[in-house]
Amino acid sequence: MKPLDDLIDRARADPRRIVLAEGEDPRVIEATARVLREGIARPVLLGRAAEIEPRAKAHGLAPGDLEILEPGTAQRLEAYAACLHALRRHKGLTLEQAREAAQAPLYFANLMVRLGDAEGSVAGARYSTADTVRAAIQVIGAQEGFDLVSSFFIMMLCEPFHELKGAMVLADCGLVVDPNAHELAQIAMAAADNARDLLRLDPRVALLSFSTKGSAKHAMIDKVNEAAEAVQKLRPALKIEGELQLDAAIVPEIGAQKAPGSRLDGPANVLIFPDLQAGNIGYKMMERLGMAKAIGPILQGLAKPANDLSRGCKAEDIYGVVAVTVAQAQAAAARSPKAS
Repeated sequence: MKPLDDLIDRARADPRRIVLAEGEDPRVIEATARVLREGIARPVLLGRAAEIEPRAKAHGLAPGDLEILEPGTAQRLEAYAACLHALRRHKGLTLEQAREAAQAPLYFANLMVRLGDAEGSVAGARYSTADTVRAAIQVIGAQEGFDLVSSFFIMMLCEPFHELKGAMVLADCGLVVDPNAHELAQIAMAAADNARDLLRLDPRVALLSFSTKGSAKHAMIDKVNEAAEAVQKLRPALKIEGELQLDAAIVPEIGAQKAPGSRLDGPANVLIFPDLQAGNIGYKMMERLGMAKAIGPILQGLAKPANDLSRGCKAEDIYGVVAVTVAQAQAAAARSPKAS
């Protein structure tokens, strides 16, 4: 899985401080042990040291190997409470309420990221997606140029039987239920950025539909076309094509027949689904029937990295999301005006 190996190598070459909100979870501890062994990040676990350290010992970690913070007694708690109060007082949040909320691991983790004490956060092994995303939006906020937080999956097609090999980005398969044309355009642009920044791909973006270039007429198709046109105006250099059926997007011979003159100039490596039903079904079909490896969902559109896990995740999944979060942090630093 060369694209993933390359991402992990970049993480190892420039590890970033990543906070994991569910530090007492055995899967998080197991993943953290691997992260430390392979040197891909500088992890911080939130939780009680008395609960974490004995479990970490089973994975060969000594107490001094781990950085553990207990939010309720952390030195920076007052600074985090003040920050949260400033962010949410227009919603009626009092300073006392902010102090209590800041002790919650989800909010504490994202406040660390907002204030520069960590460069990314990972949660969701125990928390729901709704809670994880809400905390990230309220504390970290949207990336400049975006007003929507969405998600994407990295799909790895690396088995000998895969005819189309390598990495693909699929969006949105986990968060935005029924995006309008503007939101679909935002999803497409963010996914293209992630394909380039994280996987070093030249993004070729296909906005998928059940129709190709006017073979059917429907309001759902109109939405896809409006989104494609919006992206083309904002990013004229981006290789993007809208209203494509999947076969026309990924099989050049079929694309040449159904969509002659396509801007893609090759099989799409970024697939944008028209709604969450299609996206969720699509990535799971690739994973379960096509035997592709799925990494995600990864959040996009945030000012700084904060990622969600599935509550059914394994330690291997957490390790992969930490690696992606490091790569996102590297990309965010490169975009920063302070970057050298």
